[in-house]
Amino acid sequence: MRGVRGVRDVRDVRAVLIGGTSNVGKSTVAQVAAEKLGFEYLSTDGLARHPGRPWRTPEREVPAHVAEHYGSLSVDELITSVLGHYDRLWPRIEELVTNRAIADRGGAGLVLEGSALWPVRVARLEAPRTAAVWLTADDSVLRARVHAAGRYEAATGEEQVLMDKFLARTERYQSLMLAAIDRLGLDRIDAGRGQSAAELADTVLAAADAQVTVGRSATGP
Repeated sequence: MRGVRGVRDVRDVRAVLIGGTSNVGKSTVAQVAAEKLGFEYLSTDGLARHPGRPWRTPEREVPAHVAEHYGSLSVDELITSVLGHYDRLWPRIEELVTNRAIADRGGAGLVLEGSALWPVRVARLEAPRTAAVWLTADDSVLRARVHAAGRYEAATGEEQVLMDKFLARTERYQSLMLAAIDRLGLDRIDAGRGQSAAELADTVLAAADAQVTVGRSATGP
């Protein structure tokens, strides 16, 4: 298989980046891809947290500051907040990816996923042996996943308002992300057509192998 920058072997790709909005399936696909490659898996969420998902689970109540964040801010303000967070986080991501990409081949490669992998910044990366792909899904798919995860029908009215706000931010983020991806001619994959995580991981790795610059194959998306 042809690797990034014209290299003929997937083992020469040392960093695979998987971006996308919340609930599109990045974590699961990235973990499968990392296992297939024998790479380390990391999430940008592990570098610095932004207010997370505002719904209860059996193991977790919604922290007060998270409820306040989604309850008090408009969708525009939520987008400004999360993009500002990603701005501040980017230097750490860039350093991490660059260091892993230029590391000795004896060290483990990296599969890094997260919404913080904003297309414009990733496309400017000068790290060698690095590939990037973004996962997308129709808004109806994202909505169904959020509703299922938060047990929307059984939630209180207040909880539904928080989930609605989170979902609106999620959809707005993807809309902005898609505009940037298509403007730059970057590679994206529809992850909302019922594919298994293994199938999506294979598609991601095939796209990574076909890239000639970070995030961009020879033939375009």
